Parts: sequence; C-alpha cells; structure tokens
Amino acid sequence: MGTKHDLLRPAPTRLPDARTISQLVNSGQAPFGEFAQQSRARIAELEPGLHAWSFMSTASASKTAIAHTLPTGNLPLAGVPFGVKDVIDVTGMPTGCGTPLHGHSEAPYDAVCVALLRRAGAIPVGKTVTAEFAYAFPGPTRNPWNSGHTPGGSSSGSAAAVASGSVPLALGTQTGGSIIRPAAYCGVVGFKPTLKRVNAGGIKLLSPTLDTPGFFSRTVEDASLAASVIVPGCSVAAPKFLAPRNLYVAAMRCEALGPLQAEAKKVFESAARTLQQAGASVSDLSHDHEFQTLSRLHGIVMKYEMARSLLPEWSASPSAFSPVLAALLKQGWEISDEEHQRALALADELKLKWQDKLKDYDCVLTPSAEGPAPAGLSSTGQSTFNRVWTLLGWPALHLPLDYSNTGLPLGVQLVGKHGQDFSLLQMGALLHPLLDKRPSKDSVEINTTTRLPQKIQANQGR
Repeated sequence: MGTKHDLLRPAPTRLPDARTISQLVNSGQAPFGEFAQQSRARIAELEPGLHAWSFMSTASASKTAIAHTLPTGNLPLAGVPFGVKDVIDVTGMPTGCGTPLHGHSEAPYDAVCVALLRRAGAIPVGKTVTAEFAYAFPGPTRNPWNSGHTPGGSSSGSAAAVASGSVPLALGTQTGGSIIRPAAYCGVVGFKPTLKRVNAGGIKLLSPTLDTPGFFSRTVEDASLAASVIVPGCSVAAPKFLAPRNLYVAAMRCEALGPLQAEAKKVFESAARTLQQAGASVSDLSHDHEFQTLSRLHGIVMKYEMARSLLPEWSASPSAFSPVLAALLKQGWEISDEEHQRALALADELKLKWQDKLKDYDCVLTPSAEGPAPAGLSSTGQSTFNRVWTLLGWPALHLPLDYSNTGLPLGVQLVGKHGQDFSLLQMGALLHPLLDKRPSKDSVEINTTTRLPQKIQANQGR
C-alpha cells in the first residue's frame, strides 16, 4: 500500500521527537524554552485548518510555565512541549471538556500526570480538543491526512496535534477506544497503560472503573520516555526482548466484534506474517465467543457510570447536552445498581480467565480499528476493537504501519499483560521497525491547509 501524495504538502518543519529535544536541552545545545516557542509557531501556522487546540498558552504564560517547571539537573523530558486533552487540568488554563458547561475558569492546580511531566522538564503549551465530555459528539478537529475525514476521538486534538508535528507528546484518556482509535486514524503511536496504573487526580472522569490516562507520540521510544515519568514501575532500561524469535504472540482479529475492512485485514495479516518470518511464534486465536460478552459488559459499566458521573451537569442544564450523549445517559439510568454490580463481578471473573488463557503469550496482536479513518466529521468512528482490552484493563499500544490506497494511516494494536506496561513498550520498540512499511516516513508532511466550510464551522466550533 502507498500514500496518495496529493494529500501531502510541504509545511513548516515539525518539531524533533521528545528524546532529541531533551538531549539538546540537557546538553546545553538549546535553551530550555526554545522548542515551546517553535511549537507555538507551528501551531499558529497549522491551526486554521487543523482545529486541534481548544486553548493555547501565550508567550508570557509559557514563560511562567517554564519558571514553574524549575528545571534542574539532567531531566528526562527537559524542554519538551506537550499538549493536554481538555478533560485534564493544567494550572492557569480552563478545562473545557468539549462543552459550553465547562471551561470558564482556570484550573488552580495541575492534574497529577501533568505535574509529573512538568517535574521531568516538560512544558504544557495548551489544551487539545476533546469530544463532548470525552464521549462521542465530535469537536472541530480534522484528520491531518485528509481534512474531510475524522481524526477519531475522543482524544481527537491530542492525536492530530502529534500527527501534525506541533508537539512530540500529548496526553489523552480512554474509556472505550479514545487513545488507540485516534492514534490509528492519525497515524501516530498511542499508549494506554494498565487500568489504574496512572494516577487520575485532576481529570474529569466519566467511568471511574474504565477511564485510563495515556498519551500519544511519534515514536515508541518517546512513549517509553513518557511512561518512565507517569507510569509507576516503568523505566528506561536495557530491553528484555532481544529478538523477535524470543516472542510468543497471540494473533486475534476479533472479527466476532465486527468486520475488518480489507485494507485493515491486509495490514494485520502482513504484521502476523512478518513476525513469523522473523522467528516469533504466532498462534491464531481469533475465534473466541467471549469477545461479544466482554464488549457487552463494557457497555453496561460505561453507560451506568457515565450517567451518574454527569448527573450534576445534566441536572443544571440538560439542554446543553448533545442528542447522542443525552441518549447514552438515558440508557445509563435504565441500568440498575444490581445489573452494574453483576457486570463488574462477571468482568472480574473473565479477567482471571483471560489471564490464564493467555499466560503463555508475551503479547496479543490485534486490530486497532476497523479500517482507515471514515469520511465525514459527524462521528469519531467506532471503538469496536478497543473496548474489550479497556475492560480487561491491559496495556495497549498502537503502532502505525502503512497507508491505505487513499493515503490514510493504518496500523495494528499490541496488547500486553496486566501490569506489564514496560515489557509491552519494549516489545513495541523492538517490533515497530520490523513491521513498519510506511515509505519516506520522515520526509512527508500532512495536509492541514483546508479550512472548515462555513456550515461546519457553525455547527461544530465549540
């Protein structure tokens, strides 16, 4: 598969990756705030067509942020600018949650994950667009590869910002597929840590059982660097897996959840075949009737908990909710406490069962999405191939691997065992260069020039 180059154009030079920035800053070859300034300049150039940001810090605010970071010593993310999904608090910035009900006052404190990144030397440059309350009703963000297609969601702005080269890192959250799917649609690395591994303080939670903070990056190495800062127990160390031949991989197409489009299936099968040719032991475990049960349980837990988490806002202003979110809340209130508890109990049983079922495998190879980003901006796409892994709570990593015939990104998802986030990232760093079929990955630039039609601006600009 190849890119359709009329979708690509020259653009301002994108920022280096996070590892390179920190090396330049720590060695004294670049001032601490240099790349935050470059980030603002690139955002200003691309934002009229991209619409990835809901709030941008000013130059004076960035200076305050830099002073607040108080860089000392050799910091892992020294001078690295990053974006923050707009359900996550940043000191001095409003938290809008993709709705007019929020975002009028500045957050007094950083969320824990933001504070940890600051402590490591990183600089928040702004808030990225989220779907309404991190659910489904989309914001104005466009897919950087083709502005007529969705970037995915709900972490749409974070994925698009990294894909555009405006920032090397951006924070997101996942309740169903809100990190892995937009990473897939926008062609970047997306990492969802083990459930409850990352401190969620300072984040507007929809489903306390399911919500997981994570992040987007251009490389697995940058994802590992960010994980070493915000995911307890992760560290940047010598790889455990020295060669693919040491790996045991469970290949799961998960088509019991929904059909894979031909191009997504081709990329998945190519990845499985490449792993086998490299010496990995790959077993096809695609046919499992419990996929549908796990997906159903995810829906019960999510709807029940979202209805109750958003009750304060709903009670104050029900007319401010989109029809799609209002319908979900209605479904959530129809789920009883007893049904919710039964779903949680059965989910716990299945987690233990699946841990035993996959105990002999190092990771699961599975689709990230049903295909490339769908056309249109009225939907953020389906989390069909993500919900099961979110409910199980296992870490998940999207790897961008190729392009569709129309130039849109395609890739696969690697899922690791519960709590083994660093091992999954090690495997990702080992396997990504082997599986990656994208031509001229660092030489192409993406189309962000198309401005929103006036009608769409009026309907979706929030």
